[in-house]
Amino acid sequence: MSESVSSGGRGMSVAAAFSGMRSVAPVVFRAGCPDCRGRFELAAGALRLAIGASSRTTFYSFTCPECGAAVRKPAGERIVELLTGGGVRTLRLHSTL
Repeated sequence: MSESVSSGGRGMSVAAAFSGMRSVAPVVFRAGCPDCRGRFELAAGALRLAIGASSRTTFYSFTCPECGAAVRKPAGERIVELLTGGGVRTLRLHSTL
């Protein structure tokens, strides 16, 4: 008979639970700076996404790692989907009406 996961009356150890998992490569996003024209990759933590009531108030932002400029770009539905799926922190902007 094979050994059960909870043999000996104890639950599965953390090491056993994660033993089959492989490490996952961190998500990176390609971006460009309109000021210095630099092209680079950014980790999810370097980006911020703001979701507003309309497409005009939905954007993502980051600081250019090459020139230090604050960059803000519009985010359509597909960009919002990619950024949220990739773990980018999101701020939902609420209407004041």
